[in-house]
Amino acid sequence: MTARQADIARVTKETNIKAHVQIDGTGDYTISTGIPFFDHMLELFTKHGLFTLTVKAVGDVDVDYHHTVEDTGIALGDAFNKALGDRKGIVRYGIASVPMDEARVEVAVDLGGRPFVVYNIPEADRCIKDIPMQLFEEFLRGFAISCKMNIHVRYLHGVNTHHIIESMFKSFARAMDQACSLDTRLEGKIPSTKGVL
Repeated sequence: MTARQADIARVTKETNIKAHVQIDGTGDYTISTGIPFFDHMLELFTKHGLFTLTVKAVGDVDVDYHHTVEDTGIALGDAFNKALGDRKGIVRYGIASVPMDEARVEVAVDLGGRPFVVYNIPEADRCIKDIPMQLFEEFLRGFAISCKMNIHVRYLHGVNTHHIIESMFKSFARAMDQACSLDTRLEGKIPSTKGVL
């Protein structure tokens, strides 16, 4: 099987991001965005999705974290899109709900070629340290648009903000792992009645 991997460089006046993604990976990572909590969430995503991921992001974090978080989502979505290639033989759909202590968030994904995000996390104006929770919706939106996929996030329960976002990233990882997996029954065919994703 050809290695499903990609390298991306995204350079703007606000950010400079380099990323390497290997879909059929080992959970190993080297991540640096200048935002420690965001690094931790990307590490969780990598470890629990069993991807291999390298991210080096330099952004205008002295202005705000927004550009770095959003552009990292765009770069990673682009990397996954390129690594998936024509998407022949993939399962396409994934759904997971991973508990984190009192919190549980469900994430469902469709690698069907059309970007859309539904994000149902309450009190998105709350912060974790100094990071507004709403930035994680921007991350997922950037990822979904670049990867040409649906991401649906549904809050089930939880009160600790850290736990809620951690449950979301772990659930996203497991859902992506499912969706990217190859199904031998498809014999390399596109999983769509349209014949293209």
